[in-house]
Amino acid sequence: MLRVSDIDSKRMLIRVEMGKGRKDRHAMLSPQLLELLRAWWLQCRSPGWLFPGRDPLLPITTRQLNRACHRAADAAGLGSWLSPHTLHHSFATHLLENHTDVRVIQVLLGHAKLDTTARYAHVATSTLRTVTSPLDRLTSNNKLKSKKDEPPK
Repeated sequence: MLRVSDIDSKRMLIRVEMGKGRKDRHAMLSPQLLELLRAWWLQCRSPGWLFPGRDPLLPITTRQLNRACHRAADAAGLGSWLSPHTLHHSFATHLLENHTDVRVIQVLLGHAKLDTTARYAHVATSTLRTVTSPLDRLTSNNKLKSKKDEPPK
């Protein structure tokens, strides 16, 4: 239910009104997405809704959005299991895997509780594998110190 006026290209934000949990929030707008949205708008020229439904006075329905998502996934060879929620989940997981602070991800997703965002951590196993245990750091620091304390050979 995005309106053309919800795209803030100066601040590179998308205003989301009454999103999940009936909350208003801002989502990040990448330059690449902005170009795609501009091209889309030039094609559809909708004065109101960015993605109008069959009736141009109404926005695209959830069912229409799901169908479009499934068609795009099939065209990309990903299968029809993909949904808008899968994209949301993938966005969060990729941010986490690229070492984005979990609190930043929490704000971007509009989660009130950090616990909700933390659910994405179980998927980002490659990130978990790259973490060095504080114990290992302690042990390696002690080895360095003990080598310094040894007399030169």
